[in-house]
Amino acid sequence: MAGFLGEYPVTIDGKGRLKIPTALKKQFNPAVKGRFVINRGFEKCLVLYPFDEWEKITARVNKLNTFKKEHRDFVRIFYRGATELSLDSADRLLLPKHLLEFGGIKVDALLAARNTVIEMWNQKTYDGQMKVDSDQFADLAERVMGGQDLNL
Repeated sequence: MAGFLGEYPVTIDGKGRLKIPTALKKQFNPAVKGRFVINRGFEKCLVLYPFDEWEKITARVNKLNTFKKEHRDFVRIFYRGATELSLDSADRLLLPKHLLEFGGIKVDALLAARNTVIEMWNQKTYDGQMKVDSDQFADLAERVMGGQDLNL
């Protein structure tokens, strides 16, 4: 899979359900069969993992040495709130209230497809996080990617 792509404004209904946009659903691996895990992300977003990607990530996390306090702390925080979800017949996911509260998501949200996962943001938080001018982005690109041989 090449990875997910796109940004999708969505609405959370009164019952906490999110309808997956058709254009995003077309990018899902059919083998996942509508199974996902949602969890806390960084910078106050939520992360929606297709189940196969969740298994890859947790395989790495489960190799940490929990006899080390820093590793134990990370494992506890990483798994805190993780919830398995499945698409219903209307292509909706029922989102846990405590995770929506963590992300500051009430009604309007944004799904930001990023490689193998989908981040879910409060629209205003996302806009603030992405507020960067072209010179700042150029500087960031140079620091992050400039030292790599990308063969472009």
